[in-house]
Amino acid sequence: MNIEIAIGPLIETLGIYIWPFVRIGAFLMAMPLVGGSFVPLRVRLLLAVVLTIAIAPTVPATATQDVLSAAGLVTMIQEIGIGVVMGFLVQLVFDAIALGGQVIGMSMGLGFAVFLDRARGVSVPVLGQLFLMLGMLVFLSLDGHLAMILLLAKSFQAWPISQSGLTVPVISELLAWTTNLFVFALKIALPAITALLVVNLSFGVMSRAAPTLNLFAVGFPVAMLLGFAVIFLNMGVLVENISNFLMLSINAISELLEL
Repeated sequence: MNIEIAIGPLIETLGIYIWPFVRIGAFLMAMPLVGGSFVPLRVRLLLAVVLTIAIAPTVPATATQDVLSAAGLVTMIQEIGIGVVMGFLVQLVFDAIALGGQVIGMSMGLGFAVFLDRARGVSVPVLGQLFLMLGMLVFLSLDGHLAMILLLAKSFQAWPISQSGLTVPVISELLAWTTNLFVFALKIALPAITALLVVNLSFGVMSRAAPTLNLFAVGFPVAMLLGFAVIFLNMGVLVENISNFLMLSINAISELLEL
């Protein structure tokens, strides 16, 4: 007995799920928390499959391209770009948080204390890693991961499959948003840097008044203790700034979906 398999309906059914899977998979690769290398690839793959099964039935029916055609390759690249852009906007805030912590650590003299960041595979100052973990906890406390998944589902209505999603206005807004990296990092690091600058200026005056004073033996521990004190006293404002930055990034994604 011969078994005949209809290839046409099979490819059509595959197209219903493959395009949402590509966008969702790219989004999870760039999304904070999930996109780090410390999350096993199998876990990310399983999560992408689960989200695809949940979101695919809500995707508007559009004239999708054949998966095995040249047009299908272009659509796949476009879907990867959309997913990466949505995750990149939030990941940029975490990079700003880590950058602010690194600047403070360098000013305190903790630049030699490095820690392996498994999310990026590079060594970063311990203080930057501490700020990064704090940002992740704030992100989870604000249900940011749920808001990102909701925006991901809405993106299929705003940017349907097989249609142009990354238009020139969207790319322009994305490039403009990247400038906020240094603004956010400066707001995070400014209080501690200002206090440490005053301390360094004070030790500069002391070195002129008392040349025999060993500033390396006195200045290093004082700067470190003052830095920790400023971080502790500024922790409430720091958490508030991180919350505001994360909400701004989520709102930026919502605005991109309306372009």
